[in-house]
Amino acid sequence: MIVYGRNPVREALRGKRRVHRVYATARAAREVWLGGVEVVEAEAFEIAERCGSAEHQGLCAEAEPYPYVDADGLLASEDALVVCLDEVQDPHNLGATCRVAEVAGCSGVVLPERRSAEVTPAVCRASAGAVEHLAVARAQNLADWLAIAKERQAWIYGAAADGRVAYDRPDYRGRVVLVLGSEGKGLRPRVASVCDELIFLPSPGQVASLNVSTAAAALVYGILHLRGRS
Repeated sequence: MIVYGRNPVREALRGKRRVHRVYATARAAREVWLGGVEVVEAEAFEIAERCGSAEHQGLCAEAEPYPYVDADGLLASEDALVVCLDEVQDPHNLGATCRVAEVAGCSGVVLPERRSAEVTPAVCRASAGAVEHLAVARAQNLADWLAIAKERQAWIYGAAADGRVAYDRPDYRGRVVLVLGSEGKGLRPRVASVCDELIFLPSPGQVASLNVSTAAAALVYGILHLRGRS
C-alpha cells in the first residue's frame, strides 16, 4: 500500500506495519524523523504519479497491507469503548472517525466487510495517520457481531436522528459499543434492532444532522465525560 502525506508517512514509520521505502522531494528528505528507512529522492510530480494524489506534501511510502485485527478482541477490556460504522462508504468520513477514535483512546473501530469503505491510502491521509495506531476490524456481518458483543455483556448504542433516548441519559459504564450509520441512510433496520438503545444528539439548529465523523466526536467525548462523572 502507498501511504502519502507528511503525517500519514510519519505515523506509518511509528506504527505497527513495515515501511519498505519512502519517496521524498529533496526538501522533504531532510526530515529528521525519516531515520533509518530507505529514502529515494524524487520530483514532486513523480510522487504524485506514484500515490495518485497531489496532496502528498512531498512524501509517500511503500508499506505493507493494512493489518486488520480480530473484532472480538476489541471487547477484551471491561471498559472497552468500540465504534462501529454501518456502511459508511466515504473514505474521508472513515478516516476522520478513525482519528477521533484513536485520539480519544477507543478500543477500536469495526467495519462491515461489504458496502463499506476500508483502510485505503485516502483513509490513512484523512485520519492524519491515526489508523497506524488504531485497532480496526472487519466483521462479515455487523448485526451478527453486535449480537455476539451483547453476549459478552456489552451495551449497544445506535446513533439515530429519530432515537428516543438523549445521548446523556444512559449509564455508559462497562463495555460499550457505539454504532453510527451512513449520512444518507442511517442505521440499517437489522443493525438498529440489535441495539439496546437508539440515542440522539440535540439539534436545535436548522440543519437536520451532523456528518458521521462529527457525530462520532461529540458522542465519544460525551461518553468519556459521562463515565468520568459516574
